[in-house]
Amino acid sequence: MKLRIEEAGREDWRRLKEEIVRAAPSLGIDKIGFTTADPFLELKQILLEHRKKGYESGFEEPDIDKRVYPDQSLDEPHSIIAIAIAYPSKLKDPPRSEPGAYRGMISRSAWGTDYHHVLRERLARLEAFIDERVEGARMMSMVDTGALVDRAVSQRAGIGWSGKNCAIITPEWGSWVYLGEMVTNLPFPPDTPITEDCGDCTLCIDTCPTGALVGPGQLSSSRCISFITQTKGYVEDEFKEKIGNRLYGCDTCQIVCPKNKGLNWTHQPELQPDPELVKPLLKPLLTMSNREFKEKYGQSAASWRGKKPIQRNAVIALGHFKDQTAVPLLTGLLRDDPRPEIRATAAWSLGRIPGREAEEALRQALDKEAELPVVQELKKALEKKADNST
Repeated sequence: MKLRIEEAGREDWRRLKEEIVRAAPSLGIDKIGFTTADPFLELKQILLEHRKKGYESGFEEPDIDKRVYPDQSLDEPHSIIAIAIAYPSKLKDPPRSEPGAYRGMISRSAWGTDYHHVLRERLARLEAFIDERVEGARMMSMVDTGALVDRAVSQRAGIGWSGKNCAIITPEWGSWVYLGEMVTNLPFPPDTPITEDCGDCTLCIDTCPTGALVGPGQLSSSRCISFITQTKGYVEDEFKEKIGNRLYGCDTCQIVCPKNKGLNWTHQPELQPDPELVKPLLKPLLTMSNREFKEKYGQSAASWRGKKPIQRNAVIALGHFKDQTAVPLLTGLLRDDPRPEIRATAAWSLGRIPGREAEEALRQALDKEAELPVVQELKKALEKKADNST
């Protein structure tokens, strides 16, 4: 017999909560927590300061009140259920990157099936579980792109603490977890937030390649490599130097975290990576059509911005490796690609690759190029070659 909201008491909701917690593993959920639907008032000033300092990425919900007040997502909410799903951090038998066959790297957050789809499916299972037991239950689930701040919900629901690297760190799974939440009209008793924290450790801040972690739990998104690899258009030289062979995302601040040492999770089948997809050869990426990209990467979270940023990042990686075997391919992009950001990036990479062939490609392109940013990049690349030859 279903619970009726108007008739159920505190003990009924406590028992149902316990039933949900016991069922969570069978629903594919690794950790589950409960909190109230009270506004996240302490978060509002943080978000306002974040915006004032220009730290936002532009990918988040622009209306700060929607991020702070759960009742803007669901009328008369009483509780929020937070979930976490653990994902892998290590590749089994990773392919080798070798001269002439260099490889890029896609971050762990985009291994396996797009986590948005996986989490939504898990939340749908949870919704069905609750719906079978409660008459009149209303639920609004969200993953990443929802209005609420996943980390704030998870922290208050006892999933983990907010680390200095801006990730939720769980005692059981480290920070290798995806987060989702469900706002509901059901008055579940809340869990207690975890009091553990990062202590004096600042490894993530100290090792961030671009200094994007400007303080404990403070991220300047425009400097974050993970953000930069997902943007379209030109990349500043400072960041091209730092991107290395990253094609999508950056894991540095999680890899160095002591709480993640030795942790690797392989029990969620949809999230297991294909090594050839997440550590792909660079040169084939540059000639991949839209259709080929969709067929190969369409199920990955890395595909959401399309192939352009990944191809641009692959060009950067070839320059990072100084791959002389890539000169003909980069020369073709410099000469024929309709995208000025790709031509400019090809110029930067050719400027880093030694040899006359690369230099001649730059000179020929300079004679024909009309796009000012590309011309500027060509001139800088030739200057770099001149400096290197002296």
